[in-house]
Amino acid sequence: MRHDAIIIGGSFAGLAAALQLARARRRVLVIDAGQPRNRFAAAAHGIFGHDGKPPRALREEAMAQLLAYPTATVIAGEAVAARPAGDGFVVALADGGQEEGARLILATGVAEEFPPIPGMRERWGATVLHCPYCHGYEVRDRALGVIAAHPLSAHQAMLIPDWGPTTYFTQAEFEPDAEQAAQLEARGVRIERTPVVELLGRAPALEGARLADGRVVPLEALFTATRTRIASPIAAQLGCGFEEGPLGPHLRVDEKKCTTVAGVYAAGDAASPMHNATFAMAAGVMAGVGAHHSLVAGQRAAA
Repeated sequence: MRHDAIIIGGSFAGLAAALQLARARRRVLVIDAGQPRNRFAAAAHGIFGHDGKPPRALREEAMAQLLAYPTATVIAGEAVAARPAGDGFVVALADGGQEEGARLILATGVAEEFPPIPGMRERWGATVLHCPYCHGYEVRDRALGVIAAHPLSAHQAMLIPDWGPTTYFTQAEFEPDAEQAAQLEARGVRIERTPVVELLGRAPALEGARLADGRVVPLEALFTATRTRIASPIAAQLGCGFEEGPLGPHLRVDEKKCTTVAGVYAAGDAASPMHNATFAMAAGVMAGVGAHHSLVAGQRAAA
């Protein structure tokens, strides 16, 4: 069966896009590999009306609501390739299957590139965090740190004192300039220039950071805005354009979330320099609406 739209990725952006198309009575297929970026977090925060719910519960509820619409279908599987075919696209699945759709929405997300520090990965989403707006309140009034991973890390360190006493670890690489140093001092941030070489404590708990000179800095939570990469090769296969953001590349999209390839839309972390669940959902809505507008325009042109 040919679908009006195929959505690759069944997390917040993908499901938000699918819901708009299903409500427009379009045949929409969601292909979901079950590996959302937020799978490591116990709770999602800052989502109006759903603050504190587990991300998995939110996805499951949204999936059930989507499937109440008769034109919506979900496949549990991995999309590994896509190519143009006539006036649409063919998507290849890891199990050898293929699906065809008139429009394609990429909600594939991104993957983290962690600093090479032992103990980071096993604490990710629990006591090693990326977004203070998502998780800062839950670690408030504790000893907090920021591990520098790029030049904007000093800006992140300026935010964190609103949640607790903060140490900024430059890793001997991302030294704040004079203005940043003055701002950090005004915010009460301690600057530590000796690199962190190991995180301590029984994961996912965090008790401290061991420095290269052997000292241990007590900590209960760390923030680091990791560099990211697009999680799927499909956008590159299709020839979509990218932009270099402060944390890594993201897909170039217009106001309706259309990429540089006609008929291909994108939403969520893969198509934005700023990563947040509510941003992803809003972008997914626009991608779904944009794809629907495109389908309607195509039908008018063919009439």
